[in-house]
Amino acid sequence: MDALEGILTRRSTRKMKPDIPDEALIKQVIEAGRAAPSGSNSQTTRFIVITRPTVLEELRRLVRETFAEMEVKEDTYVSLKNSIHLSKKGTYVFDYHAPVLIVTANKRGYGNAMADSACALENMMIAANALDLGSCWINQLHWLTDREAIREYMFQIGMKDDEYVTGGLILGYGADGAPARGFREPKGNPVVWIK
Repeated sequence: MDALEGILTRRSTRKMKPDIPDEALIKQVIEAGRAAPSGSNSQTTRFIVITRPTVLEELRRLVRETFAEMEVKEDTYVSLKNSIHLSKKGTYVFDYHAPVLIVTANKRGYGNAMADSACALENMMIAANALDLGSCWINQLHWLTDREAIREYMFQIGMKDDEYVTGGLILGYGADGAPARGFREPKGNPVVWIK
């Protein structure tokens, strides 16, 4: 698969087998993230790779309980509304029971923190596609990064005091064996040419 095909065929995979991919494959995905560009080549994005089932289950519980405490407001983002509603029902699982969660964290106050992390996450999702692994961007820990329970647990598992969660992705083998793939015609993201 060439780079352009990897980009154009990548789709989010939300249904995955419970099997943890081979560690060598996970490392290749992480290295693709670490090779991403960063402002002034700062390379400050931290990658917290979680495959331990007990840690994943604790994060699921904390996210569900934290969302359940929140109230939906008129201007609440639609995905966040869904997370809150499902959490109040006790049925929300933010990571779709994927066997691998890679959380990115970066320095508070660093102006390129989100951009650098986004580049790393995109590189990892394209690499996963090329390696026949499914992946999906996960925002929930970023949305909750300043909630005490989430923040304290993230400190316990490797985030530094001067960092915050900038994003994450799930990784694994697609439930059907392959990642979700396909070409699609963009309906948004308009282009303006100035010639």
